[in-house]
Amino acid sequence: MASPLLSLLLAVVLLFTACNPDEGWMEDGYFLDQRLNEVLTDASDGIGKNHFILPESTNFSAIPQDPHNPLTAAKVQLGKMLFHETFIGQNPKKSEGAGTYSCASCHHVKAGFQACLPQGIGEGGVGFGISGETRHRNDSYADADLDVQAIRSPSAMNIAYQTNILWNGQFGATGVNVGTESSWTAGTPKEKNFLGFEGTETQAIAGQDVHRLLVTNDVLSSIQQYLQLFEDAFPDEPENQRINKINAGLSIAAYERTLLASKAPFQKWLRGDLNALTESQKRGAILFFSKAECYNCHNGPALNAMDFYALGMNDLNDGNYGNVFNVSETKPENKGRGGFTNRPEDMYKFKVPQLYNLKNSPFYGHGASFTNIRQVVEYKNNAVPQNPDVPAYQLAQQFKKLYLSDTEINYIVDFLENALYDPELQRYVPDALPSGNCFPNNDPASKTDLGCN
Repeated sequence: MASPLLSLLLAVVLLFTACNPDEGWMEDGYFLDQRLNEVLTDASDGIGKNHFILPESTNFSAIPQDPHNPLTAAKVQLGKMLFHETFIGQNPKKSEGAGTYSCASCHHVKAGFQACLPQGIGEGGVGFGISGETRHRNDSYADADLDVQAIRSPSAMNIAYQTNILWNGQFGATGVNVGTESSWTAGTPKEKNFLGFEGTETQAIAGQDVHRLLVTNDVLSSIQQYLQLFEDAFPDEPENQRINKINAGLSIAAYERTLLASKAPFQKWLRGDLNALTESQKRGAILFFSKAECYNCHNGPALNAMDFYALGMNDLNDGNYGNVFNVSETKPENKGRGGFTNRPEDMYKFKVPQLYNLKNSPFYGHGASFTNIRQVVEYKNNAVPQNPDVPAYQLAQQFKKLYLSDTEINYIVDFLENALYDPELQRYVPDALPSGNCFPNNDPASKTDLGCN
């Protein structure tokens, strides 16, 4: 039988081991939850779990929104249809492209509202595959006629937590764009900032021109359901003025603001279901919010930030994933925030992205230069820049060697891939469109792939 003194010493050792953040918390589920609570509180400046909870998509009062575009169920419903509506693809470069593309061509649910490609293709793309992975250039289109961007299509998930949109933050009259008015160039999409809306609304309005969409009475008057949807969404406006580009953009933006990954396991854990995360995922979360210092940039409900950093990642033209179109080393998109503001201090800096449902699309970084999440974590762990064009003095102070072990990287990857994965995104997609068209694409090859024939 152990002496009282020995029993006391053993108890002290056990207590110390259980509370040691480097050892005990890695062994016991109860202490994993305790430790995760602690690091979340530290990472949120004392707020705790509530700082990271995403609201449900129907809880409009809890969703960040533009005060000039209050959310309503009718507006969200109209936006849901217009976002996926291929019938409004009525301003194509080539007549054969009419009615074959939509907003969702490059931001569809199968890819977590990304493109599942290094470069999304609107008009001029054909095919879909299973998750959008086989969409490619229509051979009858010259490269210059394609609707593509010289940077990877960003996710529309959790967009409500961004006041300014795109990798360079160029859209939006508020937030970080206050004082950038000289860059809102007349005759370009950036001019739409002068409408005074936040980024989601501004992009949804400007994007209709950029992506060759047309929402007018002439286009939609033959579809009775759209007449009713616009009336429900904008009941106070004259009937002959309701259907227009701005109202369409406000509706699309309202819908996009409800694209929240609220059913991810991490969200369930935050709400009290301690069994929603595996021990591996809890360990990854603890590392994410402590030793790995990911939370310094990725914070809040969407694990994003309205900040811009240079991490030395390669641009889209530097990828090893096949053909991309209309890209070059001189494109302003490669300069990030600096390509918009023209300020030397902003060069090569890109916006901090949200982190939910990343594994839906196998391309990461503004230039799609990574093809799995582990590569991104290893890149940040090693802190060796890819892109020789990015001056060392521009690199973020946060881009430094982290000294994570392979096991720790495995835990973080598990957290990012699986704990932040909402498996029920189909709830945001219509069963059918008022036009009856196939979506997200309506070209013959896509219709075959999607089973619309």
